[in-house]
Amino acid sequence: MKNLPIGIQSLPEIRDNNCVYVDKTELVHRLVTKGKYYFLSRPRRFGKSLLVSTIKELFEGNRALFDGLWVENRWDWDKKHPVLRFSFESMEYPQRGLETVLHEELARYAETFGIDIGTGSYKGQFAILIRELAAKHGQVVLLVDEYDKPIIDFLAPHNMPTAKANRDILREFYGVLKSSDEYLRLVLITGISKFSKVSLFSHLNNLSDITIHPDYSAICGYTQVELEHSFAEHLDAVADALPISRPELLDAMQRWYNGYSWDGRVKLYNPFGVLNFLDKRTFKNYWFASGNPNFLIEQMRVQSWYEVENVVVSDITLERFDLENLELSALLFQTGYLTIKHLDVMNGDMIMDYPNREVRESMYQVLISDLAANAARPHTGMTILDIRKAFIARDLGQVRTILNSLLTDLPHEVFDKKTEGLYHGLIHLIFKYLGMYADSEVHSARGRADAVVQTDTDVYLFEFKFNKTAQAALEQILKGDYAAKFRATGKPITAIGVNFDPALREISEWVEEVV
Repeated sequence: MKNLPIGIQSLPEIRDNNCVYVDKTELVHRLVTKGKYYFLSRPRRFGKSLLVSTIKELFEGNRALFDGLWVENRWDWDKKHPVLRFSFESMEYPQRGLETVLHEELARYAETFGIDIGTGSYKGQFAILIRELAAKHGQVVLLVDEYDKPIIDFLAPHNMPTAKANRDILREFYGVLKSSDEYLRLVLITGISKFSKVSLFSHLNNLSDITIHPDYSAICGYTQVELEHSFAEHLDAVADALPISRPELLDAMQRWYNGYSWDGRVKLYNPFGVLNFLDKRTFKNYWFASGNPNFLIEQMRVQSWYEVENVVVSDITLERFDLENLELSALLFQTGYLTIKHLDVMNGDMIMDYPNREVRESMYQVLISDLAANAARPHTGMTILDIRKAFIARDLGQVRTILNSLLTDLPHEVFDKKTEGLYHGLIHLIFKYLGMYADSEVHSARGRADAVVQTDTDVYLFEFKFNKTAQAALEQILKGDYAAKFRATGKPITAIGVNFDPALREISEWVEEVV
């Protein structure tokens, strides 16, 4: 059984160490033979670096690494190109400055290829390196990995001046490419975020963005077919160890780790989650826990934007992302916390949602803890399970007690603002998270209850008010006949009116009526 390439982003290392390699060389071949300038955005730990490594080895003519792969007999191995690969993941710009490390990277390549690039600006050195390298060895392949890291590492408000300074440096750096066109064979720039062409690629207007291009939607990540084919032995081993049937295993893996899409049709697994699951044989949060979404959570809090399920955006929204205009929906999509569930090819509108259980459940936990200023006490999951148990036991008094405990933990500034949206944000998250374990849903549309919970025996309809009365909330449920769509279930239906009192910092009134 082949080894699992956990944390390995190098094609030579994968092939030399008998690791599983999901063959993407057909898509790579299509990419490098159909165009010249490309940009690709994918979330962290999604295979971008391995893609860059594969292209590098292809153009350097290392045929042995492609033994048995799709591209092996479809490539001219005698025709080689010099490759410049800049990986900002490994550069020490936070400690030593971006201009300094760029100078050092250019000097390193100049020494490797025996080229004199002088002591001028990084722009001038870069232009000389490309020109002289092409003259000696043929057109140059330029691969830039994690191009945006020097920017997104500094997105916090107190670091924004550094982010903007690094953006300006990179704009000038990439601007060299336009005047170097005749010396270039291929340019691929990859990263997490897609900054607008105006802000970063203003000099490179021929860059083709393939982020949501249907031909390349599966160029990173694993499709269902790839998973079952490439990891067949590992899947059998995990099924035997748990033990569950192979279909049950695949069904659970789909719920936990599948669901990413960049065209609304092809669904992909996160490689990091899959590899760690197959290794540890336990369903848990792997990809989400490997990163730090604190900046995103802070922005969601500032904008009071928690209802991100099934959000509708246009492709233009994703094009507007810039430091002066941090579009949160675009940022959540590009970082992998939201994905495309449906894409209307006629007008470019997209429906975005959490990709899978791992991301959905993890985001609920983090957001609820953030709203409750309670991240130091990781009891949120148990709280939600306690609410579920209370509903199943028909103990609405306990449901009220648990909700109050969460509200009591809200920071003072939430109550000082006295905004109904923050209360509804917390309630929305609680009931959506509850939906992971019980049939729970929340609504915003007029004419439906704020929240609905169904158990095997009952239906509960909630309406929440802010500094009004619980009776008014109950009468809204009754007058709107919110129970109508649930009568066919034959279950008892209970209407519950709830009022929040900002002065008391808790649920002040709670009235129930079986309808």
